[in-house]
Amino acid sequence: MTGRPVLYLVVCAAPPALRIGDLVELLRTDGWTVCVIATPTAATWIDTEGLEARTGYPVRAQWRRPGESDVLPKADAVLVAPATFNTLNKWAVGINDNLALGILNEMLGSGLPILACPHAKSALTTHPAHATHVRLLTEAGVRMLPDNTLPVNDGPSRWAAVRDAVRANRTTHTIEPIPH
Repeated sequence: MTGRPVLYLVVCAAPPALRIGDLVELLRTDGWTVCVIATPTAATWIDTEGLEARTGYPVRAQWRRPGESDVLPKADAVLVAPATFNTLNKWAVGINDNLALGILNEMLGSGLPILACPHAKSALTTHPAHATHVRLLTEAGVRMLPDNTLPVNDGPSRWAAVRDAVRANRTTHTIEPIPH
């Protein structure tokens, strides 16, 4: 429908989510159709109306009702940014208690490229569950950026490392966006 590859951007509730629109713009400039899926808390933090205007698709945070058609196009790749301690741990053990996790769990077995950008306090990243679950997801095919790759500066440059990783992930999996 879009003529461009579709990236599902799963947004979790961590401070970088407040500037997720900057990442959306970088990805769109790179040739992606971006569809935002937010965890329930992240959906209350982000500008859903602004993101919908930028992407042309509603920000999904709730399950659709039985019989409702999906409003999002089929994904070609998935990015989880920021990926919180909570979401990574639930995802690794297959908990499906919100739409974002449901989509991540389904995508894990799809063969699509998945990239995650963990972002958590160091007190959480040293918890033994964190390393175990990151390793489990990595073994399942998720490519992980190093913990807390996102710097604290404002502006689009904060997302440059994530954009570059998406580019590398795209090349590795031969997903080529169509130039505009």
